[in-house]
Amino acid sequence: MQTYNLPEHTINNVHEQLNKSKQETTAPKILLLYGSLREESYSKKLILESARILRSFGAEVKIFDPKDLPVYNRDSVDHPSVQELRKLSIWSEGMVWCSPEQHGNITSVFKNQIDWIPLSEGSVRPTQGKTLAVMQVSGGSQSFNVVNNLRILGRWMRMFTIPNQSSVAKAYTEFHPDGSMKESSFKDRVVDVMEELFKMTLLIRHHKDYLTTRYSENKVSYSKASCC
Repeated sequence: MQTYNLPEHTINNVHEQLNKSKQETTAPKILLLYGSLREESYSKKLILESARILRSFGAEVKIFDPKDLPVYNRDSVDHPSVQELRKLSIWSEGMVWCSPEQHGNITSVFKNQIDWIPLSEGSVRPTQGKTLAVMQVSGGSQSFNVVNNLRILGRWMRMFTIPNQSSVAKAYTEFHPDGSMKESSFKDRVVDVMEELFKMTLLIRHHKDYLTTRYSENKVSYSKASCC
């Protein structure tokens, strides 16, 4: 499996710092989503680059292909692509979202994937407490419309969105013919974002249930405990 050529001391330092805590060292499970169906999709290229970086840090990575996902209609829940996306959402501990900017916003292809991920499914909340990194690609000058709107979606989906983010301007100039990124400040930022996501996922993984426990959802049990 192809990995990313990062300096060894960079990877070792990440693991050295994180292993100081008494946490499990199993690989974080990260799901990556992109927002274009074009054959020459730059959001997909950026996701593939991100996957290589995450694997180099030690993450287990899966990428969802949205090409067969039906338009959201509430009725096609048994569609194989819908079921695959929902299972991957539950499987993951963290996610990477990347969309092109279309008319100043995320694409319909990307939003369609989010619409198919429910806030709750039975007793399971597919996204609550998971970490999230947001990225965008633009055909023109740098913009932050998409990453800002992805943050809104992440908050609504009850996810922990990391502070860092990536916005790649003139994306058609930033990739080699084989799909890998050229050396640039954009590439450096992508590495930074994936490193931060990896760290935050390991730090939060054992505490997400505690961090997402809400008073309003446990009001009855709190009242019983206080009166007895």
